[in-house]
Amino acid sequence: MLDQFANPDNPAAHYETTGPELWRDTQGALTHFVSSMGTTGTIMGVSRYLKEKNPRIQIVGAQPSEGSQIPGIRKWSDEYLPKIYEPSRVDRIEYVTQVDAEKHGAPDGRRGGHLRRYLIRGRAGDRAARERRRNEGAVIVFVVCDRGDRYLSTGVFSS
Repeated sequence: MLDQFANPDNPAAHYETTGPELWRDTQGALTHFVSSMGTTGTIMGVSRYLKEKNPRIQIVGAQPSEGSQIPGIRKWSDEYLPKIYEPSRVDRIEYVTQVDAEKHGAPDGRRGGHLRRYLIRGRAGDRAARERRRNEGAVIVFVVCDRGDRYLSTGVFSS
């Protein structure tokens, strides 16, 4: 079943792989997990795994603010929420404007020719930095579930 918005294998893959990897790589010191929310598979699977390890870990979702037109992602209205999404698995949602996403997410094409991931899918990096400022000593991991090639025609890669 390919429908990544309803396929239970989507969050299951992150429960079985991404969550354990983050727990292992932070040696269980993780305090916050910040993730963009496209299909919600990553945040659902990782949240389930991490909350089983430590229910105090804060799960922060990042979504575009109302009216933002960010390619490949939208602010989910209730009637279009992915079937795999469980609101109880996210402690807080942070909203990002299109202007902030474009301003802070644009890659630097001069860095060895690499396409750095376009940091919206919620501008998760900015939200992770904000959490760091709010919580001294926090161990924050953020995931951007996207590829830069999806944004080649948007102007964010212009020099």
